[in-house]
Amino acid sequence: MEKQASPIQALEQQRLLLQLEYNTEKEAFRQQTEQIGMDRKVKRGDAWWPVKVSKSYYNSLNQLAIEVIRSADTDIEHNFEFGRPVQFFTTSSQTSTITYYKMTGTVSFVDGDRMVITVPDGFPIIDLQNADQLGVQLSFDETSYRLMMEALDRAIKGKGRLGYLRDLFYSRQKPETFVFPPMHFPYLNSTQENAVNMVLRAKDVAIVHGPPGTGKTTTLVEAIRETLMRENQVLVCAQSNMAVDWISEKLVDRGINVLRIGNPTKVNDKMLSFTYERRFEAHPDYTQLWAIRKAIRDLRSHRKRGDEKFHQKLESLKSRATELEIRINNELFGEARVIASTLVGSANRLLDGHKFGTLFIDEAAQALEAACWIPMRRVSRVVLAGDHCQLPPTVKSIAALKAGLGKTLMEHIVEKHPEAVTLLKIQYRMNDDIMRFSSNYFYNGEVESAPEVKYRSILDLDTPMTWIDTSQLDLPADSDVTFKEQFVGESFGRINKAEAEVTLLALQHYFNQIGKQRLLDEHIDVGIISPYRAQVQYLRRLLTKREFFKPFRRLISVNTVDGFQGQERDIIVISLVRSNDDGQIGFLRDLRRMNVAITRARMKLIILGDKNTMTTHPFYQQLWQYIDNL
Repeated sequence: MEKQASPIQALEQQRLLLQLEYNTEKEAFRQQTEQIGMDRKVKRGDAWWPVKVSKSYYNSLNQLAIEVIRSADTDIEHNFEFGRPVQFFTTSSQTSTITYYKMTGTVSFVDGDRMVITVPDGFPIIDLQNADQLGVQLSFDETSYRLMMEALDRAIKGKGRLGYLRDLFYSRQKPETFVFPPMHFPYLNSTQENAVNMVLRAKDVAIVHGPPGTGKTTTLVEAIRETLMRENQVLVCAQSNMAVDWISEKLVDRGINVLRIGNPTKVNDKMLSFTYERRFEAHPDYTQLWAIRKAIRDLRSHRKRGDEKFHQKLESLKSRATELEIRINNELFGEARVIASTLVGSANRLLDGHKFGTLFIDEAAQALEAACWIPMRRVSRVVLAGDHCQLPPTVKSIAALKAGLGKTLMEHIVEKHPEAVTLLKIQYRMNDDIMRFSSNYFYNGEVESAPEVKYRSILDLDTPMTWIDTSQLDLPADSDVTFKEQFVGESFGRINKAEAEVTLLALQHYFNQIGKQRLLDEHIDVGIISPYRAQVQYLRRLLTKREFFKPFRRLISVNTVDGFQGQERDIIVISLVRSNDDGQIGFLRDLRRMNVAITRARMKLIILGDKNTMTTHPFYQQLWQYIDNL
């Protein structure tokens, strides 16, 4: 029998795999930076070019900030978000060479075509303002890797509570629990109620497993509220800024004082009002602090030779500034009941010295294990919520993925401690026929539909799921397109132009059945999903050219599976793209992605794909048969 690795060996293995992933990603980034043309970078969403500097200023955290505006194609979705490192560059129109600025900056804020970037003091802002063809691109993210490595090292050496949790997660030792009679929550269903009770009883760890549409966030918010009846403050983290925003917003709606460390992705006033920066600026002592900081900058820039009192004046101002900063911070942290940040963001120096009873990690199945260890040093118990049958974490290194880097902490604990897991079993999103396949395949048939959504549909006697087999479609004899997939760019993915055309025709046909007026009156919304980015961009271009869809532009969004994570639409159309003679389906073999795609639909799901190519895989064979029997 194979000997089980000790907890420390398991984490040391994680560290090796993370190093491998780091090397792979860094090398890929280097090659991409050197070889890919600027237009491609812009198309991929990794660069804005050209940009103009609109202003520079010191922000409330006393960092030098530069605001840039992009003037190029603004339809392109980009990958810039809070906390990501970036580099400025200029391009020469004569030689088309790219010159990079040495210092890197950090994205502080992105909204539409405006981005605010914080840079180190002494950054050559004048050069940027005078630059001709200025651009900004994502830089390699060393910081996240460094923080994950440090977190693993801490967990490996961990004593006390951290060491206890490490050993518990990797062994069969039973997690400890409190004993008390179940509490009742009138607006939760029985499985949600059960989950909240499990969380409250857990001394060490609890897992809320929430399949699509089962109200995971509702349950988690309730669990956080109840925990706050017993604890003064909790830490809430998630892998992405978007997930942190989502849960923060729900907590604020319930009247809970949330302090959001880091900037939100969705820039609306409600979100901003609970960010640390805004609260800091709104504090009555802030104007005084700002005046002192300005005095420090003025003193430095106008230093006179031989001024013996310079250091004395500077130190006096600095100590007053520090004293005010500490006072404001203590008040902000003292009032907040929930501190919310991304997993990586929980390493922020603002949290130094803070300890929490409970850490809640939302979307835990999308986070690398190493990232979950970052906030773990600050807490004594942890609650993970998510669904390991949906999107996994992104891993670029195939070798690291095969050796287990993609396996999350949540999966480890689900395997070792099934007694700590509660499955939410009632879904409120989908027509029962759409939900049933996913429930049977991924959740042992345990997920049921709430009565109010069971038979929801747009048209009477409609079939909720259809699969249009593109291998059965005929193209005009003079057509130069085929239903075979094509390759675009080195790593840009696959595209199937004929299938894209038919995707829009199928949607147009369905729209005609519903009727224009009803679509507009009832705001029936549509998601067009393709696993391939190239197909998404092609579909977007086709859609803007189609006169028919003009009135419905606001109701239709086109994106990858990852882009639709956590969302839902009345109608979902999926273009699978793959069509070849070898039955190759590439990363569509990751069935969790497909689970996400099909469970976004409330009332109607239309799949387009080559049956012969797709059904070489048993999952798609079963899906085809299931739809065929409806």
